[in-house]
Amino acid sequence: MGLQKLICAALLAVTLCACGNRQQAATGEVAAKPALMWIDATANFARFQNADTIDYYLEKIKSLGFTHAIVDVRPITGEVLYDSEIAPRMEQWNGTPRADFDYLGRFIETGHRLGLEIHASLNVFCAGHNYFDRGVVYDEHPEWASIVYDPEKGIVPITEMKKDYGAMTNPVNDEYQAYILSILVELVKKYPQLDGIMLDRVRYDGIRADFSDLSRKKFEEYIGAKVEKFPQDILSWEKGDGDRYVPVLGKLSKKWIEWRTKSIYDFMERARKAVKEANPDVSFGTYTGAWYPSYYEVGVNFASKTYDPSLEYDWATPEYKNYGYAELIDLYATGNYYTDVTLEEYGRNNHIVWNETDSRGQSGTWYCIEGSCQHLRKIMGKNKFMGGLLVDQYYDNPSKLSDAIATNLLKSDGLMVFDIVHIIDRDLWSYVEAGMKAGGAL
Repeated sequence: MGLQKLICAALLAVTLCACGNRQQAATGEVAAKPALMWIDATANFARFQNADTIDYYLEKIKSLGFTHAIVDVRPITGEVLYDSEIAPRMEQWNGTPRADFDYLGRFIETGHRLGLEIHASLNVFCAGHNYFDRGVVYDEHPEWASIVYDPEKGIVPITEMKKDYGAMTNPVNDEYQAYILSILVELVKKYPQLDGIMLDRVRYDGIRADFSDLSRKKFEEYIGAKVEKFPQDILSWEKGDGDRYVPVLGKLSKKWIEWRTKSIYDFMERARKAVKEANPDVSFGTYTGAWYPSYYEVGVNFASKTYDPSLEYDWATPEYKNYGYAELIDLYATGNYYTDVTLEEYGRNNHIVWNETDSRGQSGTWYCIEGSCQHLRKIMGKNKFMGGLLVDQYYDNPSKLSDAIATNLLKSDGLMVFDIVHIIDRDLWSYVEAGMKAGGAL
């Protein structure tokens, strides 16, 4: 090669390097954001009963810019996907028997080799599947099942509500709390290389739960008085539009909402303490729905304590803000589960949104991904949040999956994708890749 060509080649190399450094500097903040891929236990059970398959899909998500795999090891039945001395192991699902290898251990081994963080997800206040009459509250402890106030059936165990798939437990049942805490401690001790845990369904079933005698007793102790009319002083139902019932809040409803939220906060504080004592290095994380204006219905305040919802919402007491648990969480993922991505798009469509836990439809700028991220930034204070999405919401328009991924990456502190099964079954990998590139993760 002549001198002139050498000089040209050197100049080209310097130019490319400089461009690369400028590009990295411009996008480095976004590229460093966590990107979480959720792997549901039952939806992926048959496919992932093969160690090579675990390796393959971990390599796949790593190549697309994901930094974390969230591995569900305690689905809603309350069974677990590892050998436990406390909880029953899931031996089969939908006709597929479990394989004879360490499921979670393989994720940790391969994930760490690839540079991925591996976090284990557990459903906390759920221990049964109502579609199959299966799980801990069916086989072992029916007394742990939540007692719900249904507008048609009255006050009944949640196991009688067959239209609802999750058999939730009563969060204030001390015996159940001790049980689930022992599982969390066992897990982080059994897998010391685990990077973190991600708690799911740390909540009540909804506005209709829990109306057991135990909850009534504990609430009366909290307010220092008897509830004269139970449950009407807290909640009653009336017919709304069509065949839907809508809740009518009674005179004690605000204190009831406050008490339930304190109960969840107290549990989260206990859980963090127990987990960190067992393994100080493990991340303590959780997932919730992003729809804060109605999330009080499940007894959860995931905001920062610096935010006072009573200034904006008529369901909150001034004390409600004391039970915001954002500061307890190391890794927080929230569900921006909306089909509208931008505020402009929501303004055109003006959708009424029914989230999974809502008793009535909701509307407003909270209910699109961009708007949700803006509002979450306010209520979370300095605490970070990963914007989550439901892949199956975009089956009919997969290009919007790319937009949803990119927007969550750009507008929040990271990304959570639920769930890998939807991407695999519909072969949506190219849309995932496009979104990761547009969001700066590739």
